[in-house]
Amino acid sequence: MTGAAVDDVDLAVRLLARTPTHESRDPGLLRHWALAADAFGTALAARPCRARIVERDDGLDRLLLARYRSRPATVELYTDTIERAEALIDARGWRSWYPAGSVRAAALAHEAAHEALHDAPVRAAFKEALGHTVLRAGRFRVLGHVAGAEEIAAHAHARTVCGLGRSPLLLTAALAAAVTAPRREN
Repeated sequence: MTGAAVDDVDLAVRLLARTPTHESRDPGLLRHWALAADAFGTALAARPCRARIVERDDGLDRLLLARYRSRPATVELYTDTIERAEALIDARGWRSWYPAGSVRAAALAHEAAHEALHDAPVRAAFKEALGHTVLRAGRFRVLGHVAGAEEIAAHAHARTVCGLGRSPLLLTAALAAAVTAPRREN
């Protein structure tokens, strides 16, 4: 169950634990990566999203609020999912964490972080912050990608840039649970 009682770091650890390739990883390592990704996203300089923004209305079917595509640089905003998220915030009493209109702003900030993470120097700094060594030869090492860590960084960035009380990761998890929950027939 994902609820407001679970803190943002624990949600991030759960995200990593459910990510393929991490099934048998040590929980302490997952927590280390979650903390490092969160700290990196928090410290990432705010920047406007330079990508073209396209609004769509088929996000609920895809379980997407927004999506960044690098070629060509485009952010797809899913208006139906944004509306559902705003309604869920009201239903859960989370408006103090997510002010009105913040879902759209957070989605854009989240995707701007993904855009930033496509820049080679930023990506290299992110790998360094995570510290996942995949190959070592003497004093030389190769840092690897940590699946799911970019999502955690992007959520932390959005939380920070938009001044949210909780990470959008909580909202995303709650929204996914609400959308995929079986409907009860009366």
